[in-house]
Amino acid sequence: MLTVRGISRSFGDHKVLDEVSFDVRPGRMTGFLGANGSGKTTTMRIVLGVLAAHGGAVSWKGAEVRPDNRPDFGYMPEERGLYPKMKVRDQITWLARLHGVDRETAQRNTEELLEDLELTGRAGDRLEELSLGNQQRVQIAAALVHDPDVLILDEPFSGLDPIAVETVLDVLRKRAANGVPVLFSSHQLAIVERLCDDVVIISKGRIVANGSREDLRTRHAGERYEIVVEQDAGWVRDVPGVTILDLDGPRAVFESAPQQVLRAALDRGEVRSFTPVVPTLDEIFKEVI
Repeated sequence: MLTVRGISRSFGDHKVLDEVSFDVRPGRMTGFLGANGSGKTTTMRIVLGVLAAHGGAVSWKGAEVRPDNRPDFGYMPEERGLYPKMKVRDQITWLARLHGVDRETAQRNTEELLEDLELTGRAGDRLEELSLGNQQRVQIAAALVHDPDVLILDEPFSGLDPIAVETVLDVLRKRAANGVPVLFSSHQLAIVERLCDDVVIISKGRIVANGSREDLRTRHAGERYEIVVEQDAGWVRDVPGVTILDLDGPRAVFESAPQQVLRAALDRGEVRSFTPVVPTLDEIFKEVI
């Protein structure tokens, strides 16, 4: 397990991280969310050793992360850092060799990633000849080619069309299924909600929400309910203590007094459905930020 405990960091008098703590568990996809400037990239860079923390520690498998075990990490920065005039296949293989992978394994890993990321047909092209979306796929391949034990990905879905997103999701799911802990940041909350097992939300350098996706949704559900009846549900607004959030014919979404509403509905006739409303990740994000 990758563990971040009490990480702090300042730039001059500005404290950008304040006691940041969370875990990235093996075989699970952890979405790292926050507004621009919230501290996501700084945290990732500290995990990788690109920046030094001013307090706290990062550990992997119970031991502090050191220069000798950081090569076990795969990192994709938000800013593309590959060589524009180098051919795609040559570049990925060369980066694997820099990680100490033998030539035969580097070439095999490269071909597998090119196929999985649907880049085989562009393998002989220079990077600068590719679209931004395909360049992003090459960047992802570069982070994966040495078979890392941990994946840290900063905005991996940036610039990808919906089909390319699905391709990348399949690749990342395969890594997680093999026990690799995956930490990734993204502004695309719909993708995070569909993909991640765990969610960490950071705001102004502090963790404001942390847990499994389902636990967070349950924790922030509050007292919102949806009822669908046979006739018009306008009568719900007259139940004492109820606040109507949405009313559309036989359907009403409301807060508070669920038992009173249900009893009143049953007195009037058939109830087609009555369920608590579980918030989306987007709603939770807006609430805690």
